[in-house]
Amino acid sequence: MMASTEGAVEDAGARASGQGDEAPKAQEASLKRKSAEPKKQTAKKKKKARANRTARPGYTVHEGEDMLLVISSSASQYDGSVWAPKKKRGKKNNAATSKGKGKKNTATKKKKSKTILRTAAVEEKGEEMFVAAKPSDHRWGQNLPEEVLVNIFKMVLTQDGAVPFLCRAARVCRLWNAAAATPVLWRRVAVGHCWVAPGKSQLPKTQSQIKDTLDWLAQNRFSQLRDFSLHHWSKNVDHAVDVVSQFCPHLSALTLSYCTGLTAAAFRSLGRHGRSLRRLNLQYAEFQVEGLLAYLESHGAQIRQIWFTHGWKNDRVLASISRGCCPDLELLEVNTRLDSKDGELAVCVQALQAACPKLKTFRMLNIHPLHKSMRHAAQLSPGFPLLEELCIATASYSYVTDKYLRDILFGSPRLRVLDLRGCSQITSAGLAALPCLELECLFWGQYFSSHVVSSSLKKGLHAVTQKWKHTLRQLDVANQLFSEEDLELAMCHLASANNANTLHSLNLSGTRITLVALRSLIGQMTALDYLNLSSCRSLPRGLKRVYRGQEAIRQLLGKLE
Repeated sequence: MMASTEGAVEDAGARASGQGDEAPKAQEASLKRKSAEPKKQTAKKKKKARANRTARPGYTVHEGEDMLLVISSSASQYDGSVWAPKKKRGKKNNAATSKGKGKKNTATKKKKSKTILRTAAVEEKGEEMFVAAKPSDHRWGQNLPEEVLVNIFKMVLTQDGAVPFLCRAARVCRLWNAAAATPVLWRRVAVGHCWVAPGKSQLPKTQSQIKDTLDWLAQNRFSQLRDFSLHHWSKNVDHAVDVVSQFCPHLSALTLSYCTGLTAAAFRSLGRHGRSLRRLNLQYAEFQVEGLLAYLESHGAQIRQIWFTHGWKNDRVLASISRGCCPDLELLEVNTRLDSKDGELAVCVQALQAACPKLKTFRMLNIHPLHKSMRHAAQLSPGFPLLEELCIATASYSYVTDKYLRDILFGSPRLRVLDLRGCSQITSAGLAALPCLELECLFWGQYFSSHVVSSSLKKGLHAVTQKWKHTLRQLDVANQLFSEEDLELAMCHLASANNANTLHSLNLSGTRITLVALRSLIGQMTALDYLNLSSCRSLPRGLKRVYRGQEAIRQLLGKLE
């Protein structure tokens, strides 16, 4: 009995194992049948036809008026260079690429043959505007003559300055280094915020680098330096002045605007080495006044032009000049900040006239000059016989009167420029009484209405225009309260000038100018290229604006007619 049961179990196991072996075979057969079945045909996407493009040229030629300009393309400039961007290649099956190789080769051959035929046809017609690239085309700057490169650098220096352009150009190649070292290019140097950002302090290592750089430049580049400027320097100012004055024998102009920390040692160095110095600009600079006074007392005879800012210590500089330390002075400018509350300055005009008889330009910007007289002034003072420009413009109330102006200009027949902007106490009668017969520029606008003394109408502008109608080139009477009749008569005098090409700029902003006066003036003044009619009450709304250029003024004349 047990034997029969064991045999049944063995037979059942054998059958089970046989069924298990047959199952995978059946699945494989079903897969084969499925793969053998035909697939459904899907719509194939049509490939876009590629446009035949010619090879990118290496150069582009632009036709100018009298020359052909060849410009290198950006693609050919980096051919064969390590900086050329790598092309992205997609991953494709090797079998597919091997099959499509033959087709691509034939297609590229056809494209090349087409482009060759096209270029040949264009060359026959003489219309070829492109030049093939060469491996050495990007080195065009190394093959220029040095004289040509120096002239190119000169054009750049007129806009960018010698520093840092020449320092960077010298690192390009040997030819550019030699051209950048030409002494003629280093005659004018201006250095601003270098080596450190504005408002940040300098590390000791940076300060030593600045000194080393200045020493090297002075000894190797500044042999023909004429004009040197430092702006916004707070440290190493004394060292810069010492080095430049020592190694630059031709230095004639020195500017130290907005610099601080200038001591008497720098002025002593200027006195020892700066024998050719003629111009000294100290606007908004902080310096030791005693050092400057000592320099002017010993070497002031060589100074021709000087600028400085008004301050409670710097006023002694003007007193020293009035005592005669600069007898050959030709330009004197004293200014102050617009937000300064202390603008009053005592000026003895008679003493200044006696001390500086060669003065040609006298400017007091935003200064309130206080009259200071001396004994026997009428007998000693010769006036300013060579004065050509006087500027007493101010941004606040002015104490300048007709008498004060006459005391300055009583002996100045050569005056060309008179700037009285903000001087509300000057009258037309005072201007007409001046001995200046060839005035070219008169700036008399009142731009600060809160400081105007009275709002009553003025009169007498016609006397001013009648006196200088033959010589005036620029006239500014903005916000002057003259009557309409006075303005019409004044414009008639300007229009009746013998030379109609004299007046170029006219500012009538805020005045009571009328259409009749404008029509008579614009019709005669053919050289007028600037006309300001903004805020004019008597004009229509569409005409109250600024006109720049003769074409815009001719269009205005057409509207008036």
